[in-house]
Amino acid sequence: MSTPTARSVALELIGRVIDDGAYSNRLMPSLLARSGLDARDRAFATELAFGTLRRRLVLDASIERVANRPLDKVTPPEARNALRLGAYQLSVGVAPHAAVSATVDLVPGRARGFVNAVLRRLASAPIAPPAGAGADAIAARTGMRPWAIEELQRLVGDDAERAADALASRGPLSIRVVGGAAALAAVRGELEAAGVTVTASSLHDGCLILEEAGDPRALPGFAEGRWTVQDQASAFVVETLGPEPRDRVYDACAAPGGKALFAVERVGPEGAVLATDVSPRRVRLIAESAARLRAAPWLLAHDAARPAVAGSFDRVLVDAPCSGLGSARRRPELLWRVPKERVSALAARQLAIVTAAEGALAPGGRLVYAVCTFTRGETDAVCDALLRTRPALRPVATDGPDGPAERHRLWPHRHGCDGMFVAAFERAS
Repeated sequence: MSTPTARSVALELIGRVIDDGAYSNRLMPSLLARSGLDARDRAFATELAFGTLRRRLVLDASIERVANRPLDKVTPPEARNALRLGAYQLSVGVAPHAAVSATVDLVPGRARGFVNAVLRRLASAPIAPPAGAGADAIAARTGMRPWAIEELQRLVGDDAERAADALASRGPLSIRVVGGAAALAAVRGELEAAGVTVTASSLHDGCLILEEAGDPRALPGFAEGRWTVQDQASAFVVETLGPEPRDRVYDACAAPGGKALFAVERVGPEGAVLATDVSPRRVRLIAESAARLRAAPWLLAHDAARPAVAGSFDRVLVDAPCSGLGSARRRPELLWRVPKERVSALAARQLAIVTAAEGALAPGGRLVYAVCTFTRGETDAVCDALLRTRPALRPVATDGPDGPAERHRLWPHRHGCDGMFVAAFERAS
């Protein structure tokens, strides 16, 4: 087998995400680990792969215009994805001779000539995306599906393109430090000494924002469990939940475990956190992170819509499975993977989970519903339905970056974090 290169690793990731439905953020670490690439080439492979996935719809439109055929008619699949990879390199200023020749070398058989011709046409006459303020035009510029752009337009009005562009951009690495202010200062000093650019989080005072940090597992303090990768929006969810020392907390959809493990720190040794997920494999991910952070939650694999949970909890968190559009900065395929028709099914599942989880909430306790998306069907509609069916619940205002509110919407273009919806409720005592 040929020696892996940054472009060959990127092409493999692109193909497995687009054609096989893999998740880029889960697959990339294993591809890089087995590649043997040095740090510079690993960074280049990641930029090529994630950038191509992020711009897939924009690239596809440009390729089809010069190829004079639908891209799904191009065979074999490696040729389609090589066209995308090459087109992305041209769009970000990679020298045309390098972008074209090195990409064509990855294409098998007779398809090489076709890929070479299409990329050379793109290099000689790049295609500008259309102008206009409509959903289709904004989608063609940002790479997000038109139906999602329409949702943004209803929620943020003229800010829709700015929001879409932020969601379709690479976000910095956010970490949460374990152990309070003194630990935060120590970790920040060690990271800066290692050459990492570090800034304080504007949303959560236990988080730090790292620029161009590379593989987080290689940074000081990670292996020792002194900090964990966690977006500041996720840390904000736990602050809204508000677990206190000695509280009993139930996290119904906990994997991969960041919020549950933060709750473990908050409740202390006399409290208890039950972290559950429908997938035993994903429950094991919580266990692995817990071991590194020296945390000890209770773990359970079950269907949260039909819970195997009895008892009364002071805090209940439902960070429900969703369309994930708000986390597209880290999983760029979510910009185009989720069809509009799936939102209704997701909302029904979310309502079933949060309704079941409410049954475990103690009188006077707090329930938080959160999703890393913005669609109205998965956010306000679920909360409204919950209040209709569970009259013992009442909405409660909590602090947020835009002031106290019963429901918070976090945006990357406004708050510098993943897109997140967070709503808090209390049960009548």
